[in-house]
Amino acid sequence: MSTPTPSRALFGDVLALARASWVREMALRLERLGFNDYRRSDALALRWLVHGVLPLSAFTKALGASRQAARKVAAGLVERDFALVNIDVNDSRRKNIELTAGGREYALNVIEVIHTLDDELTAKIDPVQLDSARDVLTFVKDTFGL
Repeated sequence: MSTPTPSRALFGDVLALARASWVREMALRLERLGFNDYRRSDALALRWLVHGVLPLSAFTKALGASRQAARKVAAGLVERDFALVNIDVNDSRRKNIELTAGGREYALNVIEVIHTLDDELTAKIDPVQLDSARDVLTFVKDTFGL
C-alpha cells in the first residue's frame, strides 16, 4: 500500500531540505574561496573556536552534542589541520581545542559566508515573516533538542 502524497509538504521535510540546501550553498561558496571540504558541523564549531582555546568539555556544551560527537567534530578539524587538541598545561586531565592559523583563516571565511547568506536572505524575505520563521525554528530546536 502506498502512502498518499500530501498536498502540502510536511514541516519536517521542508526543514530537512532547507538545511541541506543551506549546507550545500555554504560548501559551494567556501569551495570558491579555496576551502573544498566544508562539513555541516564546521559553522557552529568554528564560531565558538574563533574566540580562543576551549576545553573539550566546553566545546561539547557549545555544540549541544554528546562528548563522542564533539570529539568527532574536533577530530575532523584536526584531520584537516584547522585545529589542535592539546593537554591543558594546568590540568593534565583536561584537553583543550584551539584553531591553527589555517583554521582561523577558514573560520573567518566561514563566518563571512554565513553573514553574506544571512544578508541575502534578509534582503529577500519580509522582516515579519523572517522573525516568524526564526521563532518557529527556535521552538523546534528547543522542543526537540538534546
